[in-house]
Amino acid sequence: MSNQKLADVEGLVHPELAGVEIVDGSGGDVSRSDVLLKGALAAGAIYGTFMVAPFVRSAFAMGGTSDVDILNFALTLEYLESTFYDEAMKKVKATGELKKLLPLLASDEKQHVEALEGTIKKLGGKPVSKPTFNFEYSGTSGFLKLAETLENTGVGAYNGAGPSIKSKEVLGAAGSIVQVEGRHAAAIALQNGQEPAPAAFDMPLEEKEVLKAVEPLIA
Repeated sequence: MSNQKLADVEGLVHPELAGVEIVDGSGGDVSRSDVLLKGALAAGAIYGTFMVAPFVRSAFAMGGTSDVDILNFALTLEYLESTFYDEAMKKVKATGELKKLLPLLASDEKQHVEALEGTIKKLGGKPVSKPTFNFEYSGTSGFLKLAETLENTGVGAYNGAGPSIKSKEVLGAAGSIVQVEGRHAAAIALQNGQEPAPAAFDMPLEEKEVLKAVEPLIA
């Protein structure tokens, strides 16, 4: 779903995700990782971030997915988050605890990028090119709202991809990243005056609910 079509959808759960644009960075065809990330963002915008995990899980369950494919999807997600916080370091007029938090978040995401690139190469794969991203938000409050949504989207994306990972070593590495992403989401939620863990479990969904919600997003 294109950004324009997504922006035209009424009643978005997370309209801030509709303003995130992803442009392929290779100068050629759009990579599968770009497409999957756009779909994950669309799922989060329309149905809520709790829908990201089943969307990603369904996409990878279609077959023909290697661990390198999954890692490149994760790398594209980390490119997005790393770029987002790098830009925020210059754009957001942070004070207090947020001023201390921003450099930590930016550093963590940069290290995630480097770790994923290294793992992909170790497995004999080629890291995907970094896309160009555009984030639409205004002021500190706009940044915090988008940051919380992106972090929750990231957690959902990792949880959705996890069951398709074949290597225990790769699964362990992905698990170590998603734990940190969850802590990021909690830290940002506190900055927004929200509960860092409002429920003991993520909302469960029946398969028919997932298929009904995901179908319009998969071409």
